[in-house]
Amino acid sequence: MARSRVPILIMGVVLWCCLTTPAKAEYMKYKDPKQPIPVRIQDLLDRMTLEEKIGQMVQIERKVASAEVMKEYFIGSVLSGGGSVPAPQASAETWINMVNDFQRGSLSTRLGIPMIYGIDSVHGNNNVYKATIFPHNIGLVKKIGAATALETRATGIPYAFAPCIAVCRDPRWGRCYESYSEDPQIVHDMTDIIPGLQGDIPTDSPKGVPFVAGKNNVVACSKHYVGDGGTTKGINENNTVIDWQGLLSIHMPAYYTSIMKGVSTVMISYSSWNGIKMHANRELITGFLKNTLGFKGFVISDWEGLDRITYPPHANYSYSIQAGIHAGIDMVMVPYNYKEFIDGLTVHVKNNVIPMSRIDDAVRRILRVKFVMGLFENPLADNSLVDQLGSQEHRELAREAVRKSLVLLKNGQSSNQPLLPLPKKTSKILVAGSHADNLGYQCGGWTIEWQGFNGNNRTIGTTILAAINNTVDPSTNVVYKENPNAEFVKSNNFSYAIVVVGEHPYAETDGDSMNLTIADPGPTTIRNVCGAMKCVVIIISGRPVVIEPYLASIDALVAAWLPGTEGQGVADVVFGDYGFTGKLPRTWFKTVDQLPMNVGDPHYDPLYPFGFGITTEPTTRQSDDNPFLCTTTPLLYFWDFPENH
Repeated sequence: MARSRVPILIMGVVLWCCLTTPAKAEYMKYKDPKQPIPVRIQDLLDRMTLEEKIGQMVQIERKVASAEVMKEYFIGSVLSGGGSVPAPQASAETWINMVNDFQRGSLSTRLGIPMIYGIDSVHGNNNVYKATIFPHNIGLVKKIGAATALETRATGIPYAFAPCIAVCRDPRWGRCYESYSEDPQIVHDMTDIIPGLQGDIPTDSPKGVPFVAGKNNVVACSKHYVGDGGTTKGINENNTVIDWQGLLSIHMPAYYTSIMKGVSTVMISYSSWNGIKMHANRELITGFLKNTLGFKGFVISDWEGLDRITYPPHANYSYSIQAGIHAGIDMVMVPYNYKEFIDGLTVHVKNNVIPMSRIDDAVRRILRVKFVMGLFENPLADNSLVDQLGSQEHRELAREAVRKSLVLLKNGQSSNQPLLPLPKKTSKILVAGSHADNLGYQCGGWTIEWQGFNGNNRTIGTTILAAINNTVDPSTNVVYKENPNAEFVKSNNFSYAIVVVGEHPYAETDGDSMNLTIADPGPTTIRNVCGAMKCVVIIISGRPVVIEPYLASIDALVAAWLPGTEGQGVADVVFGDYGFTGKLPRTWFKTVDQLPMNVGDPHYDPLYPFGFGITTEPTTRQSDDNPFLCTTTPLLYFWDFPENH
């Protein structure tokens, strides 16, 4: 008995050692950054269940997201819709903490696949308090893209739903200000914002493969594929009636260029092409975008884009899921009813309505972007870039962009007596108009809220009135009255007046307009002021508006578009510190009855043609002793903002 206890004791010790010695962790190629990205993608894809794959295809709104939801449903992406913020006037740190909380939920899953957070950084990180708000879709795009990337990353967000590369062919469209031009060549050229956002793609990079340079850059998204700017009468989400050659020559070139520049994602348009909903158009999404153009990033739907395949929306969601995924959409911006989408897609796959190969293609593309951008190596954001939000350097860039985007349409009642630039030193000047002292109005839609805002208390910036006060001589008395009557104007002996009027903010369908009028009381303000004295009218708008009825009484007319937070750039040029250089990127019509009317059309008869803009030289004039000191030269050529201006 004594001898038999010894081997039993030894066996017990061996068993105890086996049970207590940690097992060597399994080597997972997808976690190894030294492995080629295709190898990492395949390794991870082979490990994923159907539930995990479908989860990667889902993008949900932050309002319904939590760490628990991310973990339970394997959610691949979260977004902030327009105006969706963690708290009013949230700091960069608050944004980072929210994003990281969602991310930790994703990292706690079996495979630890990080989620990607997206936001509409369409003219700066425009949802965020204190961010620099750049002018909507003008030049200096590469620099603005780089600054926008930094300000977006400052809040912990690595994915921007920009740029919009629509070619707006009718200014009645409520998204025309999101388009660079009516001219496809200009829109093509403005895709330089993509290397600004994502970084410069290496010369040896394979065609169609997405590229993101690093943690100071963001994933970009060219949108809305395709033809969104060509709908009938400019009605948002409507039908674009055009033949194949027209689609290729007008609306497609910027997508080809985007892909060549390594754009990571493409968003599909709500609109239809010749009656076929783009969200269900397999020929254009899979056939042309993916197969012909060779796009290797992922295709994302627009907000509830699958719902709108049917009318009314969501009428047959099972069909919409089938049609959208079959067409080639990889990630679906649900954004709220994610359980319904997950259940519906799961049923379709299990019933062989949608093949597993289509699911694998979608997930492979999503993972490719996540690996390329380094999300697996750096899933959590830190505070290292918080100082970039609204930095002075970025505000100076935005101010420069404002200066260069101003278009001088009229300067004096005769060419030899120009009114602009204005003297800084004079006895008393009048500033009038609803848009002179309204930061929200000058920023436009997609600013703080989806539809923009009214007033000066929602973010930080410089109104045009404040800019005028900053610029004039201290001895000049600046009188501001929003809508003065004619008697007030005539009785105050003003040297000149600056009238700032235009459109109220809007976004998408809310901006569709069949009349394109200046918002009340703007026309009355123009008549009361300009009918009584020398005046310069500054138009704040996302597109050309009706101005011809008032033109005779206006001495100088400036199209300032939607300048954003840095209104000082307007005063810089109006008072001659810099000259006017901007050119019209779209035709300024006489009446809305002419629309649609684009350069090259047989019936082309504009008030101001595409490419028009009067130039002026900077002046050192400080007083009104010689009000006609500057010289002006009308020039007619394409709108252009070279980076070295």
